[in-house]
Amino acid sequence: MLRTLSITLASAVCLFAAPALSDAFEQAPLPYASNALEPIIDQQTMEIHFGRHHAAYINNLNSAVAETSELQELSLEDMMHNVSNYSVQVRNNGGGHYNHTLFWDIMAPVDEGGEPSSSLREAIEHQFGSLDEMQSEFNSAAASRFGSGWAWLIVNEQGELQVTSTPNQDNPLMDVVDDQGTPILALDVWEHAYYLQYQNRRGDYSEAWWQLVNWNKVNELYEEAING
Repeated sequence: MLRTLSITLASAVCLFAAPALSDAFEQAPLPYASNALEPIIDQQTMEIHFGRHHAAYINNLNSAVAETSELQELSLEDMMHNVSNYSVQVRNNGGGHYNHTLFWDIMAPVDEGGEPSSSLREAIEHQFGSLDEMQSEFNSAAASRFGSGWAWLIVNEQGELQVTSTPNQDNPLMDVVDDQGTPILALDVWEHAYYLQYQNRRGDYSEAWWQLVNWNKVNELYEEAING
């Protein structure tokens, strides 16, 4: 009798439960093990960052679009391009999902990321003088971003490389930012991305992070941006 009653009550609860969230957006697996980026990024940071922070952005985004079929059918990139038309929840959580997805993809274990392609290196040298000078400008953008945000290397609307940064979970695809373009490299400078290991030394994190850049992926993104 008690078992029957408990099943009946459980069924009744289900009838009045909140509607299921949309599953329009999903989290892809990490392209490497959670400890693969050590010693530059420790395993605990990776597991918290990927499993909690990024996952939360996806859950919140699915909640935000649950009752709007138009938004559920958009690609993440199209959503970013027209984000001014949508709610702040879509802007923050859609940005969080896009930014983190790119971030995981443009990293690789130390010594496994390759080198800039000849065409990308030529563009870097044309725009910045050298790879070292581009990295220095990028590190400055990361260090000078007040509070939380991101540093970016983008192909801007003139087809040129540009270093920029955005606050919070904004990104250069969004129609609400000053410097728009196609991101090909991204660094997360929210404290949760580095604080367990680097504490307040954001500059140390930024400089060490270059050892993780997956230039093979960055080369691919660059070619897509200039040829697309």
